[in-house]
Amino acid sequence: MTTPPPLAHGAPALARLDAETATPAIVQALRVGAVLAAAEVGIITLTGPGAVECVQGLLTSDLDKPGDGGFVYGALLTPKGMIVVDGWAARQGAEVRFTTPGPAEAVALFTHSVPPRLARVADRSADYAVLRLAGLRALAIAETARLPVPTQPGRIVSTELDGADVEVARASEGAPFVLQITLAGDAAPALRERLGRAGALSSPAAALELSRVLAGWPGLASEVDEKTIPQEVRFDEIGGVSYTKGCYTGQETVSRLHFRGHPNRQLRGLEFDAEPQPGGGPTPLVTHQDREVGRVSSVAWLPESAPGAPLVGRWIGLGVLRREVNPGSMVRAAGVDARVVELPFPLPRLEPA
Repeated sequence: MTTPPPLAHGAPALARLDAETATPAIVQALRVGAVLAAAEVGIITLTGPGAVECVQGLLTSDLDKPGDGGFVYGALLTPKGMIVVDGWAARQGAEVRFTTPGPAEAVALFTHSVPPRLARVADRSADYAVLRLAGLRALAIAETARLPVPTQPGRIVSTELDGADVEVARASEGAPFVLQITLAGDAAPALRERLGRAGALSSPAAALELSRVLAGWPGLASEVDEKTIPQEVRFDEIGGVSYTKGCYTGQETVSRLHFRGHPNRQLRGLEFDAEPQPGGGPTPLVTHQDREVGRVSSVAWLPESAPGAPLVGRWIGLGVLRREVNPGSMVRAAGVDARVVELPFPLPRLEPA
């Protein structure tokens, strides 16, 4: 494989969920049921005798260790260890399917890095729909809908359902969704209906975004900028990087930081005293003791009242902060006072009025 060039992606933008999109019904479903939503991602396939080997040489996580049927989260890096794009890699036979919020970046990197004699790279985003099921009872609801479910996290199964080929992948523990379901786009409405009858709340993509913020999971368009290295955005905690696999692009920087140093920035949770204000820039600043220490990357309204009751809640968010700003610290973030907290956020118990 050749060395991939550094790819420039745009400056991160603040991801914001207000009370109209982060509703009590969604929080209730995450707590005691499941939400079902279409994921805003694309699908890249690599097919051929060297597909697994090629992805293994680019991905931060270990796709070889779980063997056939593995499903792992990781990122593709520049040679200097900066994140280009993240995603979930599924391995089945001679094909690797990479599901990512940045399909254009992934295609460019794979095409440049992977010799055609080893694997063919194709953007299949237009051919498939990707649904994600999140929530405490996601597995039980999927089983009620008679959807085959992998027996353990980090695995995929393929089946035929109502005449359509369906791939069901089970995410690792702590991920912002439990199951990822990939199928032809025209078959998605029937599957939505099937899961809805079993108890899943059909939701907009905002439900998955709220689940992402609660999980403290980095977003490519929000938490990751052009200088982000994996350890700065919780890749160690969420299982997005391996320190025992063979070489991959950017490994030298990532391994050196792990064994000999520490990241200067870390992804933290924020609990705001009032509604955060966007400010004039793409991402609002965070200050601590009159010194700039980072930026707010995501904010979300978190309802704390039951569906149908008067709206009560609080604002939470994510921020990429200097490592010396520890949980418990009070900061000024997005124009209001906020407390730095550990991740992930606990789901609130919704109270009636």
